[in-house]
Amino acid sequence: MHARLNPKSSSAPMLDERAVEELLAKTFESYLTWCKFLGRKSNIWLPSVKQEIQQHKLLYISLYLLIWGEASNLRLMPECLCYIFHHMSYELYGVLSGAVSLITGEKVRPAYGGEDESFLNKVVAPIYNEIYAEALKNKNGVSDHSTWRNYDDLNEFFWSADCFKLGWPMRLNNDFFFTSTKNKMSHETKIQNSQLPRGSSSAQNIVDSEVPDQSQQQTISVTSQQRWLGKTNFVEVRSFWHIFRSFDRLWTLLVLGLQILIIIAWHGLESPLQLLDPIFFEDILSIFITNAVLRVLQVVLDILFSWRTRGTMRSSQKLRFVIKLSLAVTWAIILPIFYSSSQNYKACSARRPKNFLGMFCLSKYMVAVAFYLTGNVIGMALFFVPAVSSYIETSTWRICNILSWWCQAPSYVGRGMHEGQVPLLKYTSFWTVLLSSKFIFSYYFEIKPLVEPTKEIMRVNVNIYEWHEFFPQVKSNAGAILAVWAPIILVYFMDTQIWYSVFCTIFGGMCGIVHHLGEIRTMGMVRSRFCTLPEVFNACLVPRSSPKEKKGILPSFLEKKIFKDLGKSERHDPTKFALVWNQIINSFRSEDLISNREMDLMTMPMSLEYRSGSIRWPLFLVAKKFSTAVDMAANFTGNSAQLFQRIKKDNYMFCAINDFYELTKSIFRFLVIGDVEKRVIAVIFAEIKKSIQNSSLLVDFKMDHLPLLVDKFERLAEILYSNKQGLQYEVTILLQDIIDTLIQDMLVDAQSVLDQINYSETLISDNDGAFDYYKPELFASISSISKIRFPFPASGPLKEQVKRLYLLLNTKEKAAEVPSNSEARRRISFFATSLFMDMPAAPKVRSMLSFSIVTPYFMEEVKFSDEELHSDQDEASILSYMQKIYPDEWTNFLERLGTNVKSEDIRYWASFRGQTLSRTVRGMMYYRKALRLQAFLDRTNDQELYKGPVGTEREQNKRNIHQSLSTELDALADMKFSYVISCQKFGEQKSNGDAHAQDIIDLMARYPALRVAYIEEKEIIVDNMPHKVYSSVLIKAENNLDQEIYRIKLPGPPIIGEGKPENQNHAIIFTRGEALQTIDMNQDNYLEEAYKMRNVLQEFVRHPRDQTPTILGLREHIFTGSVSSLAGFMSYQETSFVTIGQRFLADPLRVRFHYGHPDIFDRMFHLTRGGISKASKTINLSEDVFAGYNSILRRGHITYNEYIQVGKGRDVGLNQISKFEAKVANGNSEQTLSRDIYRLARRFDFFRMLSCYFTTVGFYFNSLISVVGVYVFLYGQLYLVLSGLQSALLIKAHHQNMKSLETALASQSFLQLGLLTGLPMVMELGLEKGFRAALSDFILMQLQVASVFFTFSLGTKAHYYGRTILHGGAKYRPTGRKFVVFHASFTENYQLYSRSHFVKAFELIFLLIIYHLFRKSDGKFHVMVTYSTWFMAMTWLFAPFLFNPAGFAWHKIVDDWSDWNRWMMNQGGIGVQPEKSWESWWNAENAHLRYSVLSSRIIEVLLCLRFFVYQYGLVYHLKISHDNKNFLVYLLSWVVIISIVGLVKLVNCASRQLSSKHQLIFRFIKLLTFLAVVTSFILLSCLCKLSIMDLIVCCLAFIPTGWGLLLIVQVLRPKIEYYAIWEPIQVIAHAYDYGMGTLLFFPIAVLAWMPIISAIQTRVLFNRAFSRQLQIQPFIIGKTKRR
Repeated sequence: MHARLNPKSSSAPMLDERAVEELLAKTFESYLTWCKFLGRKSNIWLPSVKQEIQQHKLLYISLYLLIWGEASNLRLMPECLCYIFHHMSYELYGVLSGAVSLITGEKVRPAYGGEDESFLNKVVAPIYNEIYAEALKNKNGVSDHSTWRNYDDLNEFFWSADCFKLGWPMRLNNDFFFTSTKNKMSHETKIQNSQLPRGSSSAQNIVDSEVPDQSQQQTISVTSQQRWLGKTNFVEVRSFWHIFRSFDRLWTLLVLGLQILIIIAWHGLESPLQLLDPIFFEDILSIFITNAVLRVLQVVLDILFSWRTRGTMRSSQKLRFVIKLSLAVTWAIILPIFYSSSQNYKACSARRPKNFLGMFCLSKYMVAVAFYLTGNVIGMALFFVPAVSSYIETSTWRICNILSWWCQAPSYVGRGMHEGQVPLLKYTSFWTVLLSSKFIFSYYFEIKPLVEPTKEIMRVNVNIYEWHEFFPQVKSNAGAILAVWAPIILVYFMDTQIWYSVFCTIFGGMCGIVHHLGEIRTMGMVRSRFCTLPEVFNACLVPRSSPKEKKGILPSFLEKKIFKDLGKSERHDPTKFALVWNQIINSFRSEDLISNREMDLMTMPMSLEYRSGSIRWPLFLVAKKFSTAVDMAANFTGNSAQLFQRIKKDNYMFCAINDFYELTKSIFRFLVIGDVEKRVIAVIFAEIKKSIQNSSLLVDFKMDHLPLLVDKFERLAEILYSNKQGLQYEVTILLQDIIDTLIQDMLVDAQSVLDQINYSETLISDNDGAFDYYKPELFASISSISKIRFPFPASGPLKEQVKRLYLLLNTKEKAAEVPSNSEARRRISFFATSLFMDMPAAPKVRSMLSFSIVTPYFMEEVKFSDEELHSDQDEASILSYMQKIYPDEWTNFLERLGTNVKSEDIRYWASFRGQTLSRTVRGMMYYRKALRLQAFLDRTNDQELYKGPVGTEREQNKRNIHQSLSTELDALADMKFSYVISCQKFGEQKSNGDAHAQDIIDLMARYPALRVAYIEEKEIIVDNMPHKVYSSVLIKAENNLDQEIYRIKLPGPPIIGEGKPENQNHAIIFTRGEALQTIDMNQDNYLEEAYKMRNVLQEFVRHPRDQTPTILGLREHIFTGSVSSLAGFMSYQETSFVTIGQRFLADPLRVRFHYGHPDIFDRMFHLTRGGISKASKTINLSEDVFAGYNSILRRGHITYNEYIQVGKGRDVGLNQISKFEAKVANGNSEQTLSRDIYRLARRFDFFRMLSCYFTTVGFYFNSLISVVGVYVFLYGQLYLVLSGLQSALLIKAHHQNMKSLETALASQSFLQLGLLTGLPMVMELGLEKGFRAALSDFILMQLQVASVFFTFSLGTKAHYYGRTILHGGAKYRPTGRKFVVFHASFTENYQLYSRSHFVKAFELIFLLIIYHLFRKSDGKFHVMVTYSTWFMAMTWLFAPFLFNPAGFAWHKIVDDWSDWNRWMMNQGGIGVQPEKSWESWWNAENAHLRYSVLSSRIIEVLLCLRFFVYQYGLVYHLKISHDNKNFLVYLLSWVVIISIVGLVKLVNCASRQLSSKHQLIFRFIKLLTFLAVVTSFILLSCLCKLSIMDLIVCCLAFIPTGWGLLLIVQVLRPKIEYYAIWEPIQVIAHAYDYGMGTLLFFPIAVLAWMPIISAIQTRVLFNRAFSRQLQIQPFIIGKTKRR
């Protein structure tokens, strides 16, 4: 920071006061806010002596950082650290000033001091132990959130002034330190309890060392009165009501909007003026009654959900709840009373005058509404002045506090989050247009078409039902109306998500165009714009030598956004661009993206000796231009000036000609050493130069011989490039031919040349002007004296010039394909595009912000081992697979290393193409390489640039410079950049001899600046007892061994909550700098992007202080998209989100949060506010996004920058993708319950709240609604057809509500088919690749059945989101990041998708079949309303097998069937994994119901009751029932179910007791059972006319009932599993799963008989691989299943 503020001062006597002040402000901004919130004075006291002020500031900063550094898990509790600092800073000032304590009369001394590790043991450890003890109550995620305190609860204890009751030294008998909720044991006993980390340093009789014996006795006597404080401020209750509670304003808008639309449609409004009609107006005003009821509901939910926080709730908050509830209930009573009694309105409306003013007749109800809306009017006024709202929320004035207290519950975070006027206007306009479109569409296509049919249904009187009707007297056919309206209403609530997707696509695309996205999309565009790159490069990436002049707002905007300063006439020096460009090309070569030849064609010349006035472009731009210029000149018919003009129009053509001229001139100067020959060549060049200057080239030379001359030069260049001794004679002949062609065939006035060299004795001229050569000839050797210098030196500038000339003349059409590698082309295109985007000006390296990178690592692959690469037991090794996937890169790799290929090189080559830690480290270390080059460019002059860093260092060494340049550059790079990998298990891996540990050490040796942090667990003996000591250790590599740098002792095991954030937290203390980038271990980086890092970091300082970003979002490129079609779908989906999605979230919506990596954090901001992620178990499963929530809630700003990108890998197989999406859906469920979402939703203004909802949990909730809507529609139709209402309505009213239902299902299918995700995808591809390519890719995706994938993905999201909210069970799901896609067995697919997809799909099929059998509607209508549901059902059933490699290979099918039967028959039990046995899997799959709360179990049972509808409705349609509608028929049907259960129980008991010893008796019992069943069927058929159709209908009736019973008994399992009934239940469950599996397996086996099906599937799944002529079958079939 000091260096940044003083770029010219390398060594100042003292720190710059501005740097100290800036650091002080950043460090203590959070602490001062905390003091202000609690009404306490800050304890940062500065002395009156000016000379001591800076020292005191530094001491306070150091104190805070020391506290933070040793705080371990307390770092995640920022206000707890504020509390500790508050007391310790007071003590620090007392010590510094020599103050005397008023209590003891002695000098102030620290309360915790005088002993080793005193702070750790006496301050950190007690609080840590409390965190640990509470975390144990989580029981690995199965406990309800309300039963234990997480990090947020413990931290929010310090949001209240009650925290000061802890005292200092802290009183361990305070309720804060009490954990148990069931018994009142003392805290001392609890600390020594086995629940705590056994033997940890924190459990070493902490209490004994903290207080004297007398105090201990007092403590023990008081702890009997201790109580568990419970949750603080918020309780994460498992309920869908959180959606309404958090986003109540959205749901109020939608409900009131629906009410208004229904009223308008019901009255048949034709003109907006009719709204002023008294009758209309009175009905519309009824929405305020609905609003009052919704407010009551919202207040009641607040009270119920906050009930368990009453122990820590302040009295003011309780008073607020009482007043809120009283007012809400009062209004909910008053408004209906006034509405019902408001007769004066109608009376005056009858006698109102016919003028405009007469239409307004105020009633009592309208006056009441006016009073009711008073608060809303004030809120609306404040909405348009966000600055006033922010001031009210953050002010300490009493009146402001009262206003804030009434509007929102008092909270430390979430205050003053309002955006400025301009952003507010932008996102308000966006949502106004969107909501207007939504409501208009809903009115005309959803609500209005249903009104008239509803009126008809209400008029029809249905007296005859086809089942036993419980409520035949219900009027207006309410059941039918509900069945018709329910799916439409669900679509109404869900379709805003579709509108958001459409508008986001349109406006996000427009924003991309404004930001120059896609300015250069292809290599053709790169070539055409390459001449402008040096200029924009210097403008963006080269620091300015002088400050930039300030411009007006409009010129500045036009320059940044539109014209990019390209109108200037001056040319910028391309030297720095050329040096950086060459480094980029070299990195491409080192990554094997390009070949040696391509590298030569793409390199820009960098030699000082042969520098010309014009830029020398890379050969891939100019090579083809030279041959074009030769043809043009040879056939040109105009004059020389016209020829010059045409050539100069093409910059590359002019460069090619100039390059050829300069290169030949330079090469001849070295090649020719004979005096006469030198004079001849000099004269020819002089003649050419004179002709060019006089514009007489076409006059002085015969250009028709030019192609022949160029051919000779081409051959000469080829020989010179080969540089072989034996070709000297051929060189001589070619030189003679060239001179002869020039003078004899091309030069018009040859005599003038001869006149200038006529004194030569070697040449004479005959009368014809031709040459007669005397011996020896030109260039020929005389007496072993050579006239030419050949061969050339093996290296040096001349060698490079010869190579360039050779490539210039020999590279023609092929140059258009350079580079041939698609990844290289993409990277070059993006780099070129980014230079035209708006990015901050680059500072010098010394002045840039310093930054660190942290990468959490657990047990993933570091680099592939030799065994993995070459293992052929599966017939297809990883190496052979990669050689097929990347054939060009493998060829380039072999070319680069030649015959020196080592095993280690191959391991790295393969690892750099997988999702390994090696790839990530290589990419991130490009930052250091870029910084070194940028530092070199900053400090060197133009002369040194041509020599490069190595040449300059050599010159300086010659001049005996004390410090070498390389050391200086390294020091500067290390000062600005550090990289820490948090290898949590490294110590354990090293002690166990794990190969991963050695691979990590090899990485550190390969990259010396790399650092690794890990957790060390060491056991020591203290007082003859083993104790475990935990430490955070930082190491580096030294002589290929790990060497410890720092060690920080921990109070206990640091992994308490979610593993990844805890892993990051333990390593964050080893990071440095002002910014921190979080990188996952499946990411990559590129050298050309690393050059832009210092520009990105300037985003932290380019904005005003109140708008300074706290998180910088960066663009990601998904590099795994080419592996398979699935990987491509995932890549496109992810790309659309990380580009167009996040771009629009950041601006204008202002709701972009943190979505993982590679975002850059303001390190000091987050260091003092809880870190870069949250770590509470379960609730913070999606730990990354909570960092964004936390940042916004604490008045941070998050931006998104697209001019830099980082690589990212994604899962490539369906099973891995589904696990990932399940994890994300789990995370969103927990977010729905979280306090962060609640506070954001309640604290955001209305339109920003809408943005937050539809881009976070709302997307998943709407996905769930869309799936539920399908079931609601089908169950509604089931009710209509089975009850007979459909038939009655069609017969009596001829009613068909086709149009509205079509619209509803069209909306649902629109979401099902993945088009919702497809819209942003097409727009982003269109921006970056061109819309023709985007359309082509989208069509190809559909041909590869992308719709099947997206529909299947929808089911995954809906299942895991809904189940997790109800029952919990959110957990991290390791997907594995293996590169290769192999076949997954049928058993594995069944385990993964049985409950999430298969069961739901079978339910849909049952509904559709029943609807088809009993419908009375037209066939076309049936197809139209059910096609998308059939598609969804088939997709959910068969997508896992369609996207399974070799899913239809016959030999795989055979293996899968055997494996399936083995899995189904294996016995489960303790220790048997779910992968081995159906029984173990069944128990694990339903385990979440064991720990579910009572309300969720009740809801689960109620949902299961839907399966009984089938039986109730269908038994009355059996012919055997003879149209009897008596309820007894339904009861008799239960006799069948009871009989089935009894038979199963009988067979099960017989099997258990008789099958082993009395086999004959057991078989006899089975025979009798079989005969009894057959006899029953025969009797029923003969006596009761039981038909085959009745048997089918019975199956449709009883199978769902049995499934519903199974689900209910699973909920009741803890109560009944020890009774005899449980065994037959388990047998029936086994039969259901076996039956479902068999039904699934049969069509797959049938398709596997047809070889063409397997070939088509492979082609669809691996289309990209086929386009590269990849034979994929051996790889996907050869993989065997390991168990």
